[in-house]
Amino acid sequence: MSARSELETRCRRGFRSVMLSNHTAEAYVTSSNAAELRLLCRMFDDELAWRERSKRERLLKRAHFPVPKGFTDYDWSHVRVPDELGKEAIEDCLFIGERQNLVLYGGVGNGKTHMAIACGMAACEHGLTTMFTTVSDLVMRMCAAEDAGTLERVFHEVERADLVILDELGYLPIDRRGARLLFQVVSKCYERRSLIITTNLEFSRWGSILTDDQMAAAMIDRIIHHGHLVVFDGPTKRMENSPMAHRVSSS
Repeated sequence: MSARSELETRCRRGFRSVMLSNHTAEAYVTSSNAAELRLLCRMFDDELAWRERSKRERLLKRAHFPVPKGFTDYDWSHVRVPDELGKEAIEDCLFIGERQNLVLYGGVGNGKTHMAIACGMAACEHGLTTMFTTVSDLVMRMCAAEDAGTLERVFHEVERADLVILDELGYLPIDRRGARLLFQVVSKCYERRSLIITTNLEFSRWGSILTDDQMAAAMIDRIIHHGHLVVFDGPTKRMENSPMAHRVSSS
């Protein structure tokens, strides 16, 4: 391919990327000299790069992460990842493309929320829509929305996400109404989008939090059908990194 032909191909690709017509593309490509074609290519490259940056910023803002967290220097030493999943599939968000779920289970302060946020931020970098919320906040929002007759808006937010992150299941009790609404969220995600749930409770205790063993069983069934259990062991990372805790232990 000649240098001219390569420039023309790049320009035509650029016109398609910004959704201009083939008529306009051919008019400019055939009438432009090499210098003008190079200028058009730079313009399209800059425009598409700006669009990608803007899209990622919108996705990160829309996700409502409480704090930014990433996988750089993440400590995997106390994390047990299933062999069929693998660490790379988590970091690269490969499970989202397969509509698979992650249940991050372990004690308080073991890095579950950090991993969930890091997955969400990585998903945004891949151009995927992410929704982050604690279970208690989501339940309160849905109850208020149901009272106001706007529950479908909350469900629409769930349905437009590629990844839904439900943080801190089990930290606060949920009444029967809240459990019913949460079950609807899980059902809307089933086989359509990926879920990440962080919890400090084994599955056998979900019924006590959701006040309904049958509903808990149905929810667990939908989550684990295409899901992976990631287990967090070891001491709390907050205690490990706390100067106060170090002073207390050495006193």
